[in-house]
Amino acid sequence: MREKRAKLPRHVAIIMDGNGRWARKRALPRAEGHMAGIDSVRDVVTTTRELAIPYLTLYAFSKENWTRPKEEVEALLALLAIYLQKELPTMMKEDIRFRPIGDIGDLPADLQEQLVGVSRETGNNKSMVLNIALSYSGREEILRATRLIAGDLKRGGIVDVDESAFNRYLYTAGMPDPDLLIRTSGEMRLSNFLLWQLAYTEISVTDTLWPDFRREAYQKALSDFARRKRRFGSLKEA
Repeated sequence: MREKRAKLPRHVAIIMDGNGRWARKRALPRAEGHMAGIDSVRDVVTTTRELAIPYLTLYAFSKENWTRPKEEVEALLALLAIYLQKELPTMMKEDIRFRPIGDIGDLPADLQEQLVGVSRETGNNKSMVLNIALSYSGREEILRATRLIAGDLKRGGIVDVDESAFNRYLYTAGMPDPDLLIRTSGEMRLSNFLLWQLAYTEISVTDTLWPDFRREAYQKALSDFARRKRRFGSLKEA
């Protein structure tokens, strides 16, 4: 990319949407769309690492997704397990730390164990953090943080709460807020994703369905971001 690295985002968040529509257009089962989407995940993660963007958060499975057909949910979770197994060597080689965020306790026990294992094994990697949002809800994350804060206030662990303090109770504690949110498939909504963290995030929406969102489309979104002027509510450009 010709843009200076200083203009690249430090944290990219992506709502990976359109797997089902991709499969339907080809008269395939929805699970085939999720399988094709794994290749896009691999491409985006690789590109993110090559560009030295330190944080990437992918919205893989929401709380609301549990209402989908059982067969589709089981297929999606099985694909996640396969992805973790296949990509762990790459994460170690590329110095990528893996972190699941969301209500992981909702997931099958064997998948929970695998997630914990990959998180632990990659825990000392420092070049990039890959967050995968699973059984995630932005509203639930805020409620969870509020409950934890209330408990610490009652015990005297903290005496005051400001934005900085609140951030420490989120799943993304210690990370910068996303600079860029990308949503594929053309939908114009946040879908309950990172509601606190996206307060001043730049948004990029593409009609491209997730299984077709590869390196070129990703780099285009990053190039568009590099040309934007961020003011964070003020007249001064960031």
